[in-house]
Amino acid sequence: MPEPGFALNRHPRARKWAVGLIILAVLAGGAYWVSGKLTSIGSAQKTFGRRGGPVMAGAKVPVKIAPVETAPINIVLKAIGTVTAYNTVTVRSRVDGELQKVAFADGQKVKQGDLLAQIDPRPYQVQLDQAIGQQKQNQALLENARRDLQRYQLLYKQSSIAKQQVDTQASLVQQYLGSQKSDQAAVDSARLQLSFTRITAPISGRLGLRVVDQGNLISASSTDGLVVITQTQPISTVFTLPQSQLSMVLAQMHDGKTLRVDLYDRGDTNKLATGELVSVDNQIDVATGTVKFKAKFANDDDALFPNQFVNVRLLVSTEPQAVVIPVEALQQGSIGPFVYVVNDDDKVHIQPVVPGAIDEGRVAITSGLKSGQKVVTDGVDRLREGAEIEVVTPESQAEVAKKAAEAASKVPAGPRSRRR
Repeated sequence: MPEPGFALNRHPRARKWAVGLIILAVLAGGAYWVSGKLTSIGSAQKTFGRRGGPVMAGAKVPVKIAPVETAPINIVLKAIGTVTAYNTVTVRSRVDGELQKVAFADGQKVKQGDLLAQIDPRPYQVQLDQAIGQQKQNQALLENARRDLQRYQLLYKQSSIAKQQVDTQASLVQQYLGSQKSDQAAVDSARLQLSFTRITAPISGRLGLRVVDQGNLISASSTDGLVVITQTQPISTVFTLPQSQLSMVLAQMHDGKTLRVDLYDRGDTNKLATGELVSVDNQIDVATGTVKFKAKFANDDDALFPNQFVNVRLLVSTEPQAVVIPVEALQQGSIGPFVYVVNDDDKVHIQPVVPGAIDEGRVAITSGLKSGQKVVTDGVDRLREGAEIEVVTPESQAEVAKKAAEAASKVPAGPRSRRR
């Protein structure tokens, strides 16, 4: 009796055919499963919008819209600027000597003329006393020479002395008069040097950190100085604009208009100060193609600090009748700037536009729109040409949220899992 599998072992070709049939069956089943998945994915894609949004085919796209209005808009030029002290002075000693007293604290605010430091005045007081003594001595000689001249003139009238003696005495009087002026200049110089021992604030402002401590010997030739004063009230800001915008600004300045400048923080959200444009540089920087401008600010609240970086907004002019839309409605594409205009049948149309100035969340449209039209501001990522829309209002959003909350409250809570 033959053993099991004897027939199969006697026919190896039959065994190969059986294995091949099994492999073909497996491949056919896998291909059928993959084709089914691809078909389901393709049908699912047809139910979504142009950019993958969850919009069913034929369904309306929920959007928010805004009207195209005619309103005044400010033409504002934006730049990045640096706050600079209106005046900066390094306080130095004008005489040599020992620093006897420091009369200020670091970071203190001072007014012009306030005492900052005192240098030992004794050497300069001695020089002043010496100059005054020399002046008095020469003054006595002058008075004596004048009396002698009067006597000589009287004797000359009596023909008692020669004319030469009178002329010599008159020359001596003139010599002493010259000495008197020199003595007065020496006294004034000594008094001036003595006054330099009191170092006072040349301008009003805020002091920095002192460089020299009390008791040190200081020299007039030192370049370090005692302290630096920065004038922060008023304060200035320097910023640059492209040369293409220079003519626009100069036209307003030549008309005698004062241009307003607003400063914002680094995040361009918080307004720091409001001032005015005061000057324009006299040349264009050829390396960058920009022009420097300088604005002045009162800075009464000390919101601005020297070397602070700020965002600058220069108000050039105001266009009274501009066609404006929200900035959110303006889109960029291969055709350039465009908006989605809402037609009367609640369908959208792609409209190319030419944008202008941007101010406070609004943008002026110089061409492409007219007042009274409606544009889409929210939901544009799911739109296409001719798409049908559904306008979402705050009231409808509140109603949807209310219904969702009611539905969530009606759903029973699931059973809690028990711990083993």
